[in-house]
Amino acid sequence: MTTGHKPQDRYRAVWLIFFMLGLGTLLPWNFFMTATMYFKSRLGSPQNNTSAMMEEDRIASTSLPPLKPNFLDSIFNNVMTICAMLPLLVFTCLNSFLHQKIPQALRILGSLVAILLMFAVTATLVKVDLDPMTFFILTMVKIVIINSFGAILQGSLFGLAGLLPASYTVPIMSGQGLAGTFAAIAMICAIASGSKLEHSAFGYFITACGVIVLSILCYLVLPRLKFYQYYQQVKVEALGERETKMDLIRRGVNSTKSREEGGMPKPGTQTSPYEKPSIVSILKQIWVLALSVCFVFTVTIGVFPSVTAEVQSTIAGTSDWKKYFIPVSCFFTFNVFDWAGRSLTTLYMWPKKDSQWQLPALVLSRILFVPLFMLCNVHPRNNLPVIFHHDAWFIIFMIFFAFSNGYLASLCMCFGPKKVKPSEAETAGTIMAFFLSLGLALGALLSFLLRAIV
Repeated sequence: MTTGHKPQDRYRAVWLIFFMLGLGTLLPWNFFMTATMYFKSRLGSPQNNTSAMMEEDRIASTSLPPLKPNFLDSIFNNVMTICAMLPLLVFTCLNSFLHQKIPQALRILGSLVAILLMFAVTATLVKVDLDPMTFFILTMVKIVIINSFGAILQGSLFGLAGLLPASYTVPIMSGQGLAGTFAAIAMICAIASGSKLEHSAFGYFITACGVIVLSILCYLVLPRLKFYQYYQQVKVEALGERETKMDLIRRGVNSTKSREEGGMPKPGTQTSPYEKPSIVSILKQIWVLALSVCFVFTVTIGVFPSVTAEVQSTIAGTSDWKKYFIPVSCFFTFNVFDWAGRSLTTLYMWPKKDSQWQLPALVLSRILFVPLFMLCNVHPRNNLPVIFHHDAWFIIFMIFFAFSNGYLASLCMCFGPKKVKPSEAETAGTIMAFFLSLGLALGALLSFLLRAIV
């Protein structure tokens, strides 16, 4: 077993690299989501290019009526959700089963390069005129590719972090939380500047490319750091010990059989097996945490942003607060406090890893946010009354909703790989990532139902 002095994470370099990788995992997609208005503006009639300008004016001036969406515009959000969530779930699942067969570097670097190429193409297409149907199809194909490789990247990163101390899952979660904050700030700045949609979108996509390149460089540096090398060696030695023990057991069995049969072992008998960690046995150890992180994101995506983004201010009147209300009180507030919740686990973790019921109870209690948001001033609405009229109620609910999302999800993702042996930690991390993605997919499906109930 590894002996001697355990190296320190000098200058917190490994921690910062994992933070940057977490940021690089979600910041590109968050910028993609921030540019939704740009994508929808490209789906108008090719003979009438004034639709995008009218939509910009509508954002800047509340006196203009909303444009009536065409067919592609009206189905964009629903189709985008399906094209994002299905590949995310499928490829996270595949990564859980196949990560041992594909080298880690190929999974992570290959995914980053593929996502970089997609955003480079997206930035280029900002300057290219295409008919709406072609643009729509290309956009959905890019969404499928980005989320497919994003699922492999995210699952591989959580598996990689699972080899290190529990606190090293926190920077991935924290970086992902900060990604949403950056995107929300970019949205607010774009509104304040009054810049054209295509200019804002081009800036988002170029920034995303830069972040991905920086993430690639960070990952290339990671294997050179002694702190990281130490824990990689711990994993190798743990697997080696497991293989040696199984080899001795199998040899003993084969030797006994040979003596009993009065001959040599049969040809093809495996005498030094390498048994990979069993996904079923690992799942039996972490199923409570896996279901917990799944439920956290099911509740979150069930109402955010499908319900929360439709809340209207009751105090804005004709002031500028009307156009800033959702970007600030919904997206910015959520992302800031979600990031705060994720980051708090760096300093403090409660409930502890071995708690039996406290963590699941806190996770289940978040279901209270569903009726609270549905009873806010959501419009249009058909069934439920408005109980919480004032903007302050909505903002208060959003603060606790976002903070609990970040904190509880981060706890689950930190504890999962630490409930199993070091040799099984990477597999446990990928399983946790799958259940995180499953929560996102279930939440996306639930959002259609909850929005219809309102």
